[in-house]
Amino acid sequence: MSHDGFLHVSERSLRSQIVAVLTGWGFGDDAVGAAADGLAWADARGIASHGIAMLPVYEGWHRDGRFDAAATPRVVRETAVTATLDGGSGLGFGVARDAMRLAIAKARSAGLAAVAVRGSNHFGAAGHYAEMAALAGLLGLCTTSTVSAAIVPTGGRDARFGTNPIAFAAPGAEGPPFLLDMATSTVALGRLMTAAWRGEPVPEGWALDADGRPTTDPQAGYRARRATPLGGLPELSSHKGTGLAAMVEVLSALLPGATPATEDAGGRARGDVGHFVLVLDPAAFRDDDGFGAALDAMCARLRATPPVDPARPVRVAGDPERAALARSRAEGVPLPLALVDALRGVASRAGCAWCLHGAGASV
Repeated sequence: MSHDGFLHVSERSLRSQIVAVLTGWGFGDDAVGAAADGLAWADARGIASHGIAMLPVYEGWHRDGRFDAAATPRVVRETAVTATLDGGSGLGFGVARDAMRLAIAKARSAGLAAVAVRGSNHFGAAGHYAEMAALAGLLGLCTTSTVSAAIVPTGGRDARFGTNPIAFAAPGAEGPPFLLDMATSTVALGRLMTAAWRGEPVPEGWALDADGRPTTDPQAGYRARRATPLGGLPELSSHKGTGLAAMVEVLSALLPGATPATEDAGGRARGDVGHFVLVLDPAAFRDDDGFGAALDAMCARLRATPPVDPARPVRVAGDPERAALARSRAEGVPLPLALVDALRGVASRAGCAWCLHGAGASV
């Protein structure tokens, strides 16, 4: 249904629309399925910046030749506990999924594993891959570089790193996983894009305009690609965000030999984003099987912290996304009508069916 400026759609119709567009662009079934899984995972959990709203962006990249629709990820280096994969400049979702699956298999055998990826593209929300490890009873870390620079380092005027996210997940025994998913910028650029679709200003400190001045206009911030590092201002320790962004660039781009963000925007014909995943088996580090129960207890203590405002209780990483998932499944995924109009154009140009109906409609 449509109300309050949003069309609420089912996860099924959302996924069908993603599949239809990517298939229309010529991607194979495996790549399309992985991308639909990743984008729908994000939208259903309220991470709208990394969901179907990426399709208009991908359309531009597809038109510019950034993607190789026929790419097949392959392992190019491997040991018992490490590997490097090359995504062949295809969509990032499939090669990131393969990297995490490989790391999980190696960690189950050796206790830990690290897998790096080069030759990839945007892969959606990093938390999607970290959660894969937690659902397998393991700890997972996932980082990624990005297509082009967006974070202005503390004291600088020009961007040097992408928003370079970090995701970490750990399994509980009875409770849900701990799942942290964060950009190393104050907010992900997709948050600016989402605010623009909704016609909403953003808080000062989130982004800078083309002249390097703070702006509340999300379109100006998105166009300039000048996001502040985590912390926002030097007085709020933004140098820590700069350092974390640099760390992610080292792991995700320099380690596998992917192209750094400052170079990727300089005219590469094909995608060369890098990813990094690390998986740990808690059984390799403890004499008992008590890790999950200990994590559950830690999370319970956090949630039991007396709140300043009773209406805003303390939450654990992953709680907001789980609450959003429950809302999405009850009410449908909310898409701004401006985004819906843009997606109609994308679908039309892809020559595919229109699948985005109200949450109660058939697909």
